[in-house]
Amino acid sequence: MTELWRMSAAELARHIRSGEVSALEAAEAALARLDAVNPQLNAVVDHRPDEVLAQAREIDARRRRGEDPGPLAGVPVTVKINIDQAGYATSNGVRLQAETIAQENSPVVDNLLRAGAVILGRTNTPAFSLRWFTDNKLHGATHNPRNARLTPGGSSGGAAAAVAAGVGHLAHGTDIAGSIRYPAYACGVHGLRPTLGRVAAFNAALPERSLGGQITAVSGPLARTIADVRLGLAVMAQPDPRDPWWVPAPLQGPDVARRAALCVHPDGMRVEPQIEAALHAAAAHLRAAGWEVDEVEPPSLKEAAGLQIRMWLADGYEAMVAAAEREGDAGAIAALRGQREVAQGLDLPGYIQTLTRRATLVREWERFFARYPVLITPVSAELPFPDGLDLEGDAAYARVWKAQTTQIGVPFMGLPALSVAMGEVEGPHGPAPVGVQIMAGRYREDLCLAAGEVIERALPPVSVATPAG
Repeated sequence: MTELWRMSAAELARHIRSGEVSALEAAEAALARLDAVNPQLNAVVDHRPDEVLAQAREIDARRRRGEDPGPLAGVPVTVKINIDQAGYATSNGVRLQAETIAQENSPVVDNLLRAGAVILGRTNTPAFSLRWFTDNKLHGATHNPRNARLTPGGSSGGAAAAVAAGVGHLAHGTDIAGSIRYPAYACGVHGLRPTLGRVAAFNAALPERSLGGQITAVSGPLARTIADVRLGLAVMAQPDPRDPWWVPAPLQGPDVARRAALCVHPDGMRVEPQIEAALHAAAAHLRAAGWEVDEVEPPSLKEAAGLQIRMWLADGYEAMVAAAEREGDAGAIAALRGQREVAQGLDLPGYIQTLTRRATLVREWERFFARYPVLITPVSAELPFPDGLDLEGDAAYARVWKAQTTQIGVPFMGLPALSVAMGEVEGPHGPAPVGVQIMAGRYREDLCLAAGEVIERALPPVSVATPAG
């Protein structure tokens, strides 16, 4: 039998439900893998082995009693340190919040536990979850398990690094500007940003989020197979009365024509040749499976990205800057100072105008998806950045944000998007993961996943990374 920690979440759950493997054995294997590779990665920054084993024993006892152990049936998973897990700090990578201990679980954690998951540990994020690089003064830096010279991505860098290295079979992440999709891309795994309202969110340990955060930030799954991403979404998307934005939309929508749009250079974006090749390869795989694929220009993601940054950061900007300066985190300070002109220039009429424009853009995108149910774009204009690039001066910072336009724009409309891993290429800093982004209309994650599965089937399986020791 395959080593337990190497199995997909779906495969391991089947073995545990059938009794071939116990949840305790799976948990012990996961903890051993964590011990073996996490010292090199620093992906999981808070875990309690005794609690992990106790959760697993309860799953085994449930199965022995003839009870349904749930769709995740003892599968070890990780959750990000910016959501509530009772008894743990909701630190968001910030020393200022190191003693902010949650008294109750967030909806995501409750849904994972109800599904039979075993929470293996909590994964790292940059301070305030503000960067595409994962480092903070509370827990330190997380490293990319496929190439330590590259960023693991952010802000769900710990989540992506963990699942890529076989530390857990499924990872939870959050995404307000690419924080699921970019780490998945950088670490060579798959990651789904669901539609706004698909996955319930609430952190009782923290103040209520501002409106910009409420209507653009989401939680979603990262995994080594698209089937596991699908499973993770189904589990996370269960209802919870604590989130007023949650929508009871079906996970499977009506049948549509197998038609996709391909945009290699959105808004004229210059894209590295290896990424262009991946985009054309993804389109070819869809065509070979019977899809019609046309190369077209969709509505502007560049405009949406600019409005997203404004809406996200302008509300409470000065307070965010003050907190970053008290924390003394260079990455957070650079991220906020780099957007000062956009964030400070927004008054109440401008904020209202931004929200008004949002309705127009959502309409334009939904009309586009009525013609082309899915869209293939770059995740980033560049291969994964060298780690810490955004701290190398104003030009480097501007380069990073410009390359990420296709990620930043998506949350402004509340749309779903899937980062699909497509193997590795040789980059200027050694081997580098590459992939594509698949977008669809609101609540049509099923279309993103269907297209992603076609691409996945045409490629070798995503490998488990072994970090250099």
